[in-house]
Amino acid sequence: MDTRELFNPDLIRRYDVAGPRYTSYPTAADFHTGISPERYAAWAGASNAAQGPLSLYFHIPFCARVCFYCACNKIITNNRSRAQPYLDRLYREIALQGALYDRGRPVEQLHWGGGTPTFLTTEQMQELMAVTGEHFRLLDDDRGEYSIEIDPREVYDDTIAALRALGFNRLSLGVQDFDPRVQKAVNRIQPESMTFGVIEEARRTGFRSVSLDLIYGLPLQSEASFAATVDKVLEVTPDRLSVFNYAHMPERFKTQRQINADELPSPDEKLRILQRTTEQLLAAGYVYIGMDHFARPDDELAVAQREGTLYRNFQGYSTHAECDLVAMGVTSIGKVSHHYIQNRRDIEEYYADLDAGRLPVFRGYELDDDDVLRRQVINELICHFHLDFAVIESAFGIVFRDYFATELAELAAMERDGLLALDGEGIRVHPAGRLLIRNLCMVFDRYLRARQPGQTFSRVI
Repeated sequence: MDTRELFNPDLIRRYDVAGPRYTSYPTAADFHTGISPERYAAWAGASNAAQGPLSLYFHIPFCARVCFYCACNKIITNNRSRAQPYLDRLYREIALQGALYDRGRPVEQLHWGGGTPTFLTTEQMQELMAVTGEHFRLLDDDRGEYSIEIDPREVYDDTIAALRALGFNRLSLGVQDFDPRVQKAVNRIQPESMTFGVIEEARRTGFRSVSLDLIYGLPLQSEASFAATVDKVLEVTPDRLSVFNYAHMPERFKTQRQINADELPSPDEKLRILQRTTEQLLAAGYVYIGMDHFARPDDELAVAQREGTLYRNFQGYSTHAECDLVAMGVTSIGKVSHHYIQNRRDIEEYYADLDAGRLPVFRGYELDDDDVLRRQVINELICHFHLDFAVIESAFGIVFRDYFATELAELAAMERDGLLALDGEGIRVHPAGRLLIRNLCMVFDRYLRARQPGQTFSRVI
């Protein structure tokens, strides 16, 4: 792909509005509190009839230090003793959740996120995996996709080997930027040698995939400085790269108020950073998956995209669309068939529910037929950049042009702008529309149509 085809500055400025990232449809902004633990238990029980595989997510919310840009659900503390009371409740949730699902259902995907999962000691991580194995059928042959998010500042001599021994085979590392001035401005001092040492150890111990996260739009960044970071990253050839746009929303996230807004790069400079980064990654042989994600051509994400099986969920792009997602820990979000379920966001409320023997479910969403249809349309666009009307019509028994007459009329304006091609067979997203794929998906979002897009969401570029 020619990078010049992706970038039309005038179009990007015109379409750069706030909108969802579509890790779900409907999005979490549309969840409601009318979802009880009992309703969720019934949904989980019904899902056992299909005997499909499972995906498990565990949220470990603790961080020893605050990164000023962070918008994650986290607890900042240097008090390591706070982890055990949390784990004790998490074990109760694992037992309650495990009782809902048949033990014969294999866990094909497992992910620890946060926060900083390696805030836990090696012994605590071993215990967490052991308890999980008591209640769910973990794979012991390394076929599964078992991943963990790593902060290189929270890695010790035996950490990576211990994680590999636990069954993890994928690592995701936060890098953000190697420029010392930027690191100081966002309170994340992380020398290159520390990051590269973790990658080297991961490969030595047999991890089959390493993913790195970068953020553009941070204070003191420039096109040249960020290009230098990308060049250094390319020297270690990560399997996947995520290049996220920093969304500065200090009115929502208190930690961001510690960032000097005057030091943030201008919108034009951010666009130059993104364009230069994309040029570097494509020139190095990476495939643009979409939504800030790049992968090597032989990576499972790139293969799934070529084969038309790529999916998107709360952890981002995934190759396990067939899995029910069982999410555990404070604020975590799961998916069972056509239902979404979210845990308590306040840790004391999370503790109270589990202390009373209740699942800490407090809100979610039950999709209707229209939701399921629109979710499929959005997933096809955001994962594959094309949509065949006949496939959707066959699956849902509709006439696409009649059902989506309003949406297709709106897409016609995008077609005139060169973002897509629209004909009797379907929608094909042009390179210029790939960076703006969220805009195309927003056209099919009936909940967004009912309200004005605001700063609930980040901007698309």
